[in-house]
Amino acid sequence: MSCVGVGAAAGQAAIKYQKPPVGIERLLDAPLTPVAKASPDGTMLAMEQPELMATIAELSQPRLRLAGLRFNPLTNGQTALPYATALSLQAVNGGAARTISGMPPGLKILYTKWSPDGKSLAFVERQDGGPGGLPRAGLELFVVDVKTAQARRLGTMRLNGVLGDPCAWMPDSKGLMCLVVPADRGAEPKRAMTPEGPDVSENLGKVSPGRTYEDLLQTPEDERFFEFYAKAQLAVVPLTGSVKPLPVKGLIEDAEPSPDGKYALVVERHRPFSYALPVDFFPRKATIVDLHTGKVVKQLADEPLADSIPIAFDAVEPGPREFGWRSDVPATATWVVAGDSGDPRKKTDVHDRLFALSAPFAGEPETLLEMPMRFAKVQWGNQHLALVSEREWKTRKRLVVAVDPATKGAKTFFEGSLEDRYHDPGTAVTKMNAQGAQVLDLTDDGMEIYFIGQGASAKGDEPFVGILPVVGGEEKKVWQSKPPFYEVPLAGLTGDRVLVRRESETVQPNYFAVSLATGVMTQVTKFASPYGATPMPTRRVLHYKRADGLELTANLWVPAGYDKSKGPLPTLMEAYPAEFKTKGAAGQVQGSPYRFPRITWGSPVFFTATGYAVLENATIPIVGEGKQEPNDTYVDQLVAGAKAAIDCGASLGVVDPKRVGVMGHSYGAFMTANLLAHTNLFRAGIARSGAYNRSLTPYGFQNEERTYWQDPELYFAMSPFSYADKIKTPLLMIHGEADDNQGTFPIQSERFFVALKGQGATVRLVFLPLEAHRYAAHESLDHMLWEMERWLDTYVKPVN
Repeated sequence: MSCVGVGAAAGQAAIKYQKPPVGIERLLDAPLTPVAKASPDGTMLAMEQPELMATIAELSQPRLRLAGLRFNPLTNGQTALPYATALSLQAVNGGAARTISGMPPGLKILYTKWSPDGKSLAFVERQDGGPGGLPRAGLELFVVDVKTAQARRLGTMRLNGVLGDPCAWMPDSKGLMCLVVPADRGAEPKRAMTPEGPDVSENLGKVSPGRTYEDLLQTPEDERFFEFYAKAQLAVVPLTGSVKPLPVKGLIEDAEPSPDGKYALVVERHRPFSYALPVDFFPRKATIVDLHTGKVVKQLADEPLADSIPIAFDAVEPGPREFGWRSDVPATATWVVAGDSGDPRKKTDVHDRLFALSAPFAGEPETLLEMPMRFAKVQWGNQHLALVSEREWKTRKRLVVAVDPATKGAKTFFEGSLEDRYHDPGTAVTKMNAQGAQVLDLTDDGMEIYFIGQGASAKGDEPFVGILPVVGGEEKKVWQSKPPFYEVPLAGLTGDRVLVRRESETVQPNYFAVSLATGVMTQVTKFASPYGATPMPTRRVLHYKRADGLELTANLWVPAGYDKSKGPLPTLMEAYPAEFKTKGAAGQVQGSPYRFPRITWGSPVFFTATGYAVLENATIPIVGEGKQEPNDTYVDQLVAGAKAAIDCGASLGVVDPKRVGVMGHSYGAFMTANLLAHTNLFRAGIARSGAYNRSLTPYGFQNEERTYWQDPELYFAMSPFSYADKIKTPLLMIHGEADDNQGTFPIQSERFFVALKGQGATVRLVFLPLEAHRYAAHESLDHMLWEMERWLDTYVKPVN
């Protein structure tokens, strides 16, 4: 058996990117299923081919990491956004997909959106340019004429996508409102070669708790660069004619036209900036702008830096937030204000209020709803109907209220638990109205609302379309997925038809049009299996109990053609713990046994190709009922859940309990390290991009609200770093060198590696250059799988 390069003494080794075995590589390179976006009238689909993997060359493009963002200064766009590499048009009634002509080469398509009239399709094209980003780098606006399937670029301006989606259709479908790079921006600031003085942060006695964040501003120079690149100008870009720049400039994070097209609701950030918090907490101003003159007609808010928000999960800034337009009327702005000053721990009958102010935006706003919980979202229907969703994290309660905007009357529409999947009515369906705004999709008589739900049950997920009476009452399922297929309703089409993505264990996902009246399904696309003739592993859903009687599940995968008579297999277990407040919710079945085996980049199922059984997504609930918090007994529940999964697989004669490895990503990596610290169940572990010392995340982590100073014993007990001297099982650690996730700083792996090395552990630490929390480059994923396969073959597969 070959060695993976870990000797008696720790050291550094130069290594080039490696490739995993051919069987794993074939699974990794399988193309993704195209994504369908239905036109407003439901007769046409825009079919996008998602990017499979980037290259390390793409990740090597210039990247600034400022104010919690990562963006390319050459393109003025965010760097981590997935893009599409192809776009076509597919008629719902059948026929071949239509190729779009006039497309630029090397497509990187972002933000595809239909015009309200369905005659055009707009998208943003990311041009990285040649060496050094030249001659043409930037975000460009393209529009497709659906009738002719012809694409063309609109304008010559460069869009600014540093703070998000830069464009929105105007309600009349005659153009788009966009954020552009100001024509007078000038040259990039010069970086100082010699410091002018020290960089200082201070806090003069103010209580300013904050979780850990990546990529923050650190110097006045950072501030200048962030402001230079994030500053945008509002412009109207017509389908024909000249671009109309408006005198609205700033750090605009959102700009949305009113449904009547006369105004824009503009939300922007401004100074003073923070060195401890990302841009989402910077001072925020919300204004209403006249799109004809470009003048501000109303300032709705100008809130200071939000640096005093309590640590509680439902905590919010005290001032106005959640700005938007009522989508069912011409021009009514809405927003939410906390009734508890942003602190959910305050005892009050009203935790949030929903306000509205209509054009011409004079006088005082009206209160549409007072909420006993924290506002989650609002879905507008008509003059007499809106659905407002509320939630309370501490109790895991969920509330949906039907509001009459005309009379301000309100009635409870649904009440339940955020954790209870079995009784979830689903999400109310919306459709695009004539102005391009989303409104509730009602039955023809206007008396019922369409819902789409997961249909969770003890049998697994069976998604459905349901209707709920406007006045409240029992939900009626008008269509539901049936075994042996897994069918997901996606959007309403013409008449009573719904677009559904259908798949099974052996059939590749495809799109169908389903009649709700008759149940007849008409196939729209005919995609072949992305795996071709590659032999595929098989899956079985296991149901078993933890020692305390809690019902658990796991997906057991075995290699293609596996014969159990030849004995049990070396096994890799993967999991991601989840917290619950009730055992009932924790024991609910998740997922479906009828899904097509889509093996994504982070999956453990790749290793069936090299002879392993895989216990995928072994449920490990961490429950804390009543006054007890889930993490109070984290380690005990973690160990019990892992042991139950192994015992179940072993009882079937498939899993060799003496040859089991464990792996996890992020919080799953944290789990992996803890299992190695507190059990002897595993032969090896693989921990990717984890956090291991909870004192480095002192203001809470994952779903833990208590701070380090409130419960230092908990932070110590849950940190595998505290037990580095106990870990004798070989551990492979992999981390993205540029991890952007809150809490999983690369230093977590660095310090844990040093601790383990100092205690004589068998440990290997691999940093993937340029990678964030989610690994993206083909070269990185190849090497990750190579490292994992070698580690498993060395420490798990051997019989002795």
